[in-house]
Amino acid sequence: MLFGPLRDAVKRSTKILGAIVVLVIAALVLLPFIVNAGKLRPALERQLTAALGRSVQLGDLSFSVLSRSLVASDIRIADDPSFSSSPFLTAKELRIGVSIAPLVFSHQVRLRSFRLESPQISIIRASSGTWNFSSVGHAAADTAHPSGSLPSLPDLSVGEISVEDGRAVITTLPSHGEPNVYDQVNFTARDFSFVSPFAFELSANLPAGGTIHASGRLGPINRQDGAASPGDAHVIVKNLDPISAAFLSPNAGLSFLGDFDLHAASDGQTLTTQGTVHFQNLKLRKGATAAPRPIELVYTGTHRLKENTGEIQDATVRVSDTAIHVNGTYQILEMDAKDAVLNLKITGQNLPIDDLQMLMAASAVRLPNGSLLKGGTVTMDLAVTGQESSLVIAGPITVDNTRLVGFDVGSKIHGIAALSGVQTGNTTEFKRLHMDVRVTNSGAAVEKLDAVIVAMGEVSGSGRVSSDDQVNFHLVVVGVNAKGIGKVGVGLLTVLNGQSGAAVPLRVTGTSEDPSITADVGSIVQKQKKALFNSKN
Repeated sequence: MLFGPLRDAVKRSTKILGAIVVLVIAALVLLPFIVNAGKLRPALERQLTAALGRSVQLGDLSFSVLSRSLVASDIRIADDPSFSSSPFLTAKELRIGVSIAPLVFSHQVRLRSFRLESPQISIIRASSGTWNFSSVGHAAADTAHPSGSLPSLPDLSVGEISVEDGRAVITTLPSHGEPNVYDQVNFTARDFSFVSPFAFELSANLPAGGTIHASGRLGPINRQDGAASPGDAHVIVKNLDPISAAFLSPNAGLSFLGDFDLHAASDGQTLTTQGTVHFQNLKLRKGATAAPRPIELVYTGTHRLKENTGEIQDATVRVSDTAIHVNGTYQILEMDAKDAVLNLKITGQNLPIDDLQMLMAASAVRLPNGSLLKGGTVTMDLAVTGQESSLVIAGPITVDNTRLVGFDVGSKIHGIAALSGVQTGNTTEFKRLHMDVRVTNSGAAVEKLDAVIVAMGEVSGSGRVSSDDQVNFHLVVVGVNAKGIGKVGVGLLTVLNGQSGAAVPLRVTGTSEDPSITADVGSIVQKQKKALFNSKN
């Protein structure tokens, strides 16, 4: 008897449920007709224009029931007129997530999310350091309050903003060279608001290859200058080629393929960064051989955003167990961001030469006859100054207890100087080598050269190596250890040079890879002329 009423109850429940399903389906079918998206477009454009402070234009606007979003085509956001009359942003499609109830019953648009598909973004930096996106959010407020009072920023609170497959073009005003283009730009901001910090994630392909990924928090947005908004981020860059990407001038000679892993934090005025950089195929000068193994740099630094200046507090270059320290300041010129002005110090104490072979090759250090320095240490204290394309590197370098393997200096001594009888064999041993160097684009000048070479004696002098590797040095060797006919040669050159003791004047010419050493007859003649002139007076 109980099954009959139960069966009837189930039938009634089924009919009620079916009726509800039919009503829901009917509502979903009718909802796009109830919501006249076209009539909402002017109000939505006004709301976005007020929030961004830029004219916003939307194309056709429709309502998608399944995604609960308004779908706009042909989006255009105007640029700051002081930068460009072309749009700041264009996109094929914008999906605006909205709350259904307010939209249906009161025709109010309450935003839940934005999703831009394939936008084209134009980013411009003026010579003053101002960006074209700096005024986003405050232009409308300024217009609405001509008295100059600053109202609260029109807020735009959205659960999520996303950009998919975007393209960003970065240029300067006035224009210098080709723009930097970032493809496949993807950006997500969660719990976005102008007036409070929000989480973000960014990824993109770098110009000429490589990728960048950043994540962190940004905001609140500075209502006077969006570029001066505070933020904190973890940034990873892979396979950056700064020359191909036009970040560095090819005239500087510096090139590499780099991976960056760094933390960056900004208070809106100063950007503080610290992290690690791995360099592959590093070249420090034109004509250099790329370092065969990766080189690591660990650094901390600050950058003044408006002034485009910065300080490297410490950058440590590590090769095996060797550490070279770099610190100083830089300034990126307003009219040419690719040619910074540097004022750096490079220091290293008792660095093992065997660990520096890669850096020597990357610095285009050429040794004679393909020889190789082995053993010993080097100490340096160098200043790097000037514009990136015309740097001056100057300071003292001291080498202790090293051997030049594969080079017989005696075999390079020709003419009357060969009478000195200097013999070093296939290895030239240096007890000490000190010199003051000055390297420019025109070559390298060496002053105050002071060396002790086993089997030769004490060597002093000066000279230069031109940019095309032509060598011209004037040296004096004192205390030559000569035997037999070598004593005759040493004595003859010493007498002609007008010095006491075994002193041999030499001139080194040729190239750094194939030098030629001869008696410095020219300097001897000049000395004799000068002595004769003084004796007559």
